[in-house]
Amino acid sequence: MNQLKSREPGSATLPGTLSEPLRVELIAFRRDLHMHPELGNQEFRTTAALKARLEAAGLAPQVLPGGTGLICDIGTRDRGRPMLAIRADLDALPIPDVKTVAYRSTVANRAHACGHDVHTTTVLGAGLVLAELDRQGLLPAPVRLLFQPAEEVLPGGAADAVEAGVLDGVGRIIAVHCDPKVDAGKIGLRTGPITSACDRLEVTLDGPGGHTARPHLTTDLVTAAARVAVDVPAVLSRRVDARSGLSVTWGRIESGHACNVIPQHAELSGTVRCLDLPTWREAPDLVHAAVDEIATLHRAKSTVTYVRGVPPVVNDPVVTELLQTAMTARRGAHAIEDTEQSLGGEDFSWYLEHVPGAMARLGVRTPGDTRVRDLHAGDFDVDERCIEAAVELFTAAALIDATQRP
Repeated sequence: MNQLKSREPGSATLPGTLSEPLRVELIAFRRDLHMHPELGNQEFRTTAALKARLEAAGLAPQVLPGGTGLICDIGTRDRGRPMLAIRADLDALPIPDVKTVAYRSTVANRAHACGHDVHTTTVLGAGLVLAELDRQGLLPAPVRLLFQPAEEVLPGGAADAVEAGVLDGVGRIIAVHCDPKVDAGKIGLRTGPITSACDRLEVTLDGPGGHTARPHLTTDLVTAAARVAVDVPAVLSRRVDARSGLSVTWGRIESGHACNVIPQHAELSGTVRCLDLPTWREAPDLVHAAVDEIATLHRAKSTVTYVRGVPPVVNDPVVTELLQTAMTARRGAHAIEDTEQSLGGEDFSWYLEHVPGAMARLGVRTPGDTRVRDLHAGDFDVDERCIEAAVELFTAAALIDATQRP
């Protein structure tokens, strides 16, 4: 594993494991969230449920300025010692839930198809366990729970959360993200980039339309749009280092209304993804130039709207080792897998612009299950044993972090 040291289990007496009653409660909590998914910046019910449960545990959560999301500190804060933050995201996706389960979404065209209900539940569970340890005098240093809205809304709710001051007093931050390619009870770790940058791209093409019998007298916008869709990714592949992984992928092309009319307007939209920060910083200029060149070749006027999304999540080596040490203490080194860098985007990256941190991939696949489940698909679901694994990872990380940093 890149830059990670292998350790054998050595903390069998480490406190902070999950009791059976709390395990059952957390599964029910997750299923309730799954049945009531809310989109980004609309997570009012989710926020209220979290606030009520944390207050019932004697804690004092603070709702973020936008009315959704919250932070909650556990333990007595030492102003001279930065805290460890544990982050979850709250929002769902605007797609239908097509599963046949008792906890299927009750909201039309809304689904927790990315596992944010699991992320939220595991951070809540870790908080409840850590609060009990604090009452017993077994929590050496304070911890901040961070429940963030709008991860799925570019450029991501993390940027707003940072602006609201959620990192004030924080020295490190950790998180997990569901991975349907890893078995429940395990995590995937990687030092360095673990996700990619992701931006949104909108292109409009305009020109005089006309009859399909006389394309030579018009700007053939359908052909122009097709060439932009095909040639822009090809041009970009020759203008950047192939190792940067710059990728333009289109999700929508629209133009025209009749088979014998060349339209005057065409639209394309898609995403721009890349693996490294230097290329991400250059990407807007490169994409603008490529689109303009192809459009001009076909006598179309182009307008490019480039919406910045998120940079790559770059795992800090020290914090990644903290996660490895924590999981090894709980379940042994066999519960950790190497993981690859994905082309998916994650706004956890905005926190890492300010403090070191790391994200682990949380295994959610039932061992032996050969079905292919993917994120952002309407049939996405998890093996709920992943909840216990994540709670124990977070609590172990909090306890070990307290002994590693003065």
